[in-house]
Amino acid sequence: MTTTPTPPPHLILILSCIAVAFPWGGLVKADPEPLQDYCIADGKGSETENLFINGVACINPELAKVSHFTTSALSKPGNATAKPFGFSITVTNSMNLPGLNTMGLTMGRVDIKPNGLVPLHSHPRASEVATLLKGSVLVGFIDTSNRMFTQQLRVGDSFVFPKGMMHFLYNLEISGSALVLSGLNSQNPGTQITSMAAFATKPPLPDEVLQVAFQINGQDIARIRRNLRVLMNGVGYIFASEMNNEWGWTRQVAKSGFVNLGEGMRAGYIVYSSSHLHLRSPHLSAIPRCQN
Repeated sequence: MTTTPTPPPHLILILSCIAVAFPWGGLVKADPEPLQDYCIADGKGSETENLFINGVACINPELAKVSHFTTSALSKPGNATAKPFGFSITVTNSMNLPGLNTMGLTMGRVDIKPNGLVPLHSHPRASEVATLLKGSVLVGFIDTSNRMFTQQLRVGDSFVFPKGMMHFLYNLEISGSALVLSGLNSQNPGTQITSMAAFATKPPLPDEVLQVAFQINGQDIARIRRNLRVLMNGVGYIFASEMNNEWGWTRQVAKSGFVNLGEGMRAGYIVYSSSHLHLRSPHLSAIPRCQN
């Protein structure tokens, strides 16, 4: 009679630790491998509009054409000056490049205005390689030990952002725009801007959470939320009171009248366009903060 040998205790312990540490191993892999040569995205979606799948439904392979595998989406520069933070990104996706469907790839063109910033953000489902095509850009990421890795890129240089790590891109040029080409190893990498994730959620995070996490008070939270809201919504102007040195935000478009600032104070304004506002008050001044 034969008996099965018992594994050494230390081997059992190691295997148990591995099983505990990686219980959902299948969930941390890259995009699944395609099961056919290609899967041209069905952009019409008429028959699948109420069907949600992990990707995009495919057309009949017999209907594949060369046009499904090419795009000029990245050939045109984006209008970085009209965007919050001063950057614009154009990406390939299953709509403008149907043949990309199920390939686990995304390409992005990033235009950054002078001293513009792609703020701290992360891609939860992808690593990224950025190659500088124009300008001079400072890039960096922060690892889970809070170490920061930065590098000034010159034309032709590349930099990798590991999966899920917070990272940024900052145009060092004061008069010239920058152009970056990025490649990500996911069809849907996801993007989460750190400041927006903390202060612009819907519904908002409890103030108590933000106060403890960032060591700030309620007034700080209100100011940050207000600034981000104005930044994302369009043209914003900041009013500085010479009387009490308090700051406040307002937004007006193509009209004239008065802005109530509280405590019996108000300022007259004339808006000639969405990016020009003039105050008529001896006590207040307007400083353009962002433009749309």
